[in-house]
Amino acid sequence: MIRALLAALLLTAPAFAADMSVFVRNQRSDGVALELFSRDSKKVWPGGDKVFLIRPQARKSVPISCEPGEHICWGAWVVGNDSVTAGVGPDNDQPCDTCCFICVEHSTETVDLAE
Repeated sequence: MIRALLAALLLTAPAFAADMSVFVRNQRSDGVALELFSRDSKKVWPGGDKVFLIRPQARKSVPISCEPGEHICWGAWVVGNDSVTAGVGPDNDQPCDTCCFICVEHSTETVDLAE
């Protein structure tokens, strides 16, 4: 009985989340807003209708918790002008081959935002 209970607990235990960082280098003369979007679920970082704000010419490390192997894409736009976008954009609806990465525990992904 105890073995069956332990086996059931192991099989229903959630997968562990991986902690990683996204290092953003804003090389633009404008401040930018950035969001991260999972391609495997509806998860968005930072979530809750918030964005990561990066000042002009600034660098910022953004910690996230994600599922190992999860595909994540970034979207950025000029603060106050979401028609100037990069990556998958503010609505995660732009095609982009170079703005996605895979969640890997204890790793850092770099995002360069150029003029």
